[in-house]
Amino acid sequence: MGSCLSVAGAPSDACDDRLWSPTELSDYRIEMRVHRVPGRLFLNGSSQIASLYCRKGYGEINQDAMLVWDNFCSNDGTVLCGVFDGHGPYGHLVAKKLRDSFPLKLMAQWNSSNPDSTYSNRNFFSTSMNNDLEPCTIAPTEIATLRQSFITASKIMDRDLRIQNQIDCSSSGSTAVTLLKQGHDLLIANVGDSRAVLATHDRNGSLIAIQLTTDLKPDLPREAERIRICKGRVFALQNEPGIYRLWLPNVDSPGLAMSRSFGDFCLKDFGLVSVPDLSYHRLNHRDQFVVLATDGVWDVLSNEEVVSIVSSSPRSSAARMLVDAAVHAWKTKLPTSKVDDCSVVCLFLNSMSDSKPSTPKKDPSNVVEQ
Repeated sequence: MGSCLSVAGAPSDACDDRLWSPTELSDYRIEMRVHRVPGRLFLNGSSQIASLYCRKGYGEINQDAMLVWDNFCSNDGTVLCGVFDGHGPYGHLVAKKLRDSFPLKLMAQWNSSNPDSTYSNRNFFSTSMNNDLEPCTIAPTEIATLRQSFITASKIMDRDLRIQNQIDCSSSGSTAVTLLKQGHDLLIANVGDSRAVLATHDRNGSLIAIQLTTDLKPDLPREAERIRICKGRVFALQNEPGIYRLWLPNVDSPGLAMSRSFGDFCLKDFGLVSVPDLSYHRLNHRDQFVVLATDGVWDVLSNEEVVSIVSSSPRSSAARMLVDAAVHAWKTKLPTSKVDDCSVVCLFLNSMSDSKPSTPKKDPSNVVEQ
């Protein structure tokens, strides 16, 4: 709750095309091609397997980004989902950069760990855009190898943010919670304080919520210890009791409300890291859906409330109805606080025929992005 940084204020966008390096131009062109890949959703809308919705909060710029990528990296139904919560003067740019670049870096790492795979960047793009070609495939990957792919991709992502010229990431950054589903395997990578929650039936048939990630706040004991060793400081301001922030050793700045993020390089020597916290879940027949959401949702709604709202909503508009409920909760539970940006991805784990019948409501805001 509260802004991620205690002090903010800068131009919303200071990109200058003259600062592009050849490598950055190449990356940009690749990312633009990614926007045309079938099955990749990043705007408000829905598909057969997911519902997405994002709404700007009190700020002038929406700093959230989100993604659902069906048939990720292959043609076998693998799905990559993510929500990214930017903060700082250029946080919106960092969040979008993560949305567009991190999946490509994960692809590269996953492919390099599977030498028998026929996947390559060239094959991927040509296959995704030309149905006449044979689909590329990925060899089965062990969970341990995939974990390392997430860790290495995160390291490379943060390094590239540091050396690029287009975005000033010294006091700007973004959280990221990403989920990869392959068959019955779920691997979740969390950097920051966004959250993933699973809805599943218990042995009595009741729908319950299981939190798949840990909110990585600076006062979490293991996080606070790392920060202390690195000479960073953790404390809450008097006017924000309970909201612990990460500060530089000798200056009350920048006041970051999470202990891990991409970017924010002014704090990287003082305990802030971009290493993802990884968790694994093996799906079973009782599991129904997973909700990924930025902290604007979790600040005002419990895991149980989120699961209840999504389960009682039509799939096509489940994410929108959850965001609407979060905005309403901000206004009723925290009337003196400014509404945060809210982004939601609902990934449904069973087919439409397995779910309870419902009459979809007309949602003019739904846009399926191909």
